[in-house]
Amino acid sequence: MASPGQHRTWIFGINLQAAAVALVFVFLFLMFVASQSVQAQTFNVLHSFTGGQDGEEPYAGLTMDRAGNLYGTAPYGGNRGSNCYGSCGTVFRLTHIRSGWVFTPLYDFLGGTDGSDPLAVVTIGPDGNVYGTTAMGGGGCTSDYGCGTVFKLTPPATACHSALCPWTETVLYRFADSPVGASNPYWGVVFDQQGSLYGTTIVGGTGGAGTVYELTPSGGGWNAKTLYNFQGGTDGAIPLTNLIIDRSGTLYGTTVYGGSTGNGNVFRLIRSGAGWAEESIYSFLGGANGVSPQGGVVLDSSGNLYGGTVGGGSYGGGVAYELSPTSDGGWTYTILSNFRGSINSNLSLDAGGNLYGTTYSGGAYDDGMVFKLSFSNGVWTQTVVHSFNGYDGALPIGSVLVDANDILYGTATLGGTYGQGVVWEMTP
Repeated sequence: MASPGQHRTWIFGINLQAAAVALVFVFLFLMFVASQSVQAQTFNVLHSFTGGQDGEEPYAGLTMDRAGNLYGTAPYGGNRGSNCYGSCGTVFRLTHIRSGWVFTPLYDFLGGTDGSDPLAVVTIGPDGNVYGTTAMGGGGCTSDYGCGTVFKLTPPATACHSALCPWTETVLYRFADSPVGASNPYWGVVFDQQGSLYGTTIVGGTGGAGTVYELTPSGGGWNAKTLYNFQGGTDGAIPLTNLIIDRSGTLYGTTVYGGSTGNGNVFRLIRSGAGWAEESIYSFLGGANGVSPQGGVVLDSSGNLYGGTVGGGSYGGGVAYELSPTSDGGWTYTILSNFRGSINSNLSLDAGGNLYGTTYSGGAYDDGMVFKLSFSNGVWTQTVVHSFNGYDGALPIGSVLVDANDILYGTATLGGTYGQGVVWEMTP
């Protein structure tokens, strides 16, 4: 006979006490795994815009310098110069200090000849200065709002010991609205290996449908040249896009309208003799095929292009797509995933070949989301990385920045503590 300490209850050959102990261990193990999963995925708001001197409603994504500092723009807020009908916009920096971030406005636009409404991502130049565009302001044209600028921001020459240390702005070029002039650069600039800058305007040119321009440094200044004038036909119209440049110096971008069906296209500019030749790589067909690629494309190491659209697809909210070069010089178009919210900016690639982006709406609360596209066994899988709920941001337009440690950074145009948008960080 077993002693009381040795007594066990058996039913159908199962030791219930042993099973209970095992279940406890399983429960504790699952709780541990769940807690590790929660800890592994963190979302933090690094800054909530107030609508004051720090700016408001950041449209674009972020740029990171070699030291890990973040740079961005807000098209409204700042010093609220009178030329901007209430607000002119800012360029800001977030500096990583120990376990936190310090937000600093670098420049507040006044809306005069210095420009206003910086809508685009800024670029860190080879000299360490910050380069970007303003969609309006600058003077030199008949529009009350201005035709836009390309600018450079330079840090103070000596160490600054105050909380606000404004950088010095130099306007590299002011756009004009003459019949053949380009105007309103809604996106930023990209450098080539020789130090020239390239960008797009959504208005002007000989066809009135926007341009691709080049700024070349010369004698301490910059010479401007129009590389291509969109005519609004099969070549495309309104390049509301960032440009990318490959190793051969070829430029790639998108147009919102035009193309063979009027639904926009993906194009490239190839050097041809002393000039440039434009080639329409793909024209969107509308409907389930996708409508209006707004955010440009990203290029992988195999020469494939990836991007998104603001409409079309199975749900009407846009698609993520791939364009793969073929042996006969053509391109194969593939829809990777369909969305309920529009993709307004370019996609981003991490070191593992995963794609990240944002949608303006959709997600669990219909306030937009951050998504990931992963390729495995011949299939792309969409994962919602984060759904914005308004309190932590809402309606993201900008792209996702992926750093060397696969940490994600970005902005949301609205939401946050003051409802004026946020800068966020996430470890997926």
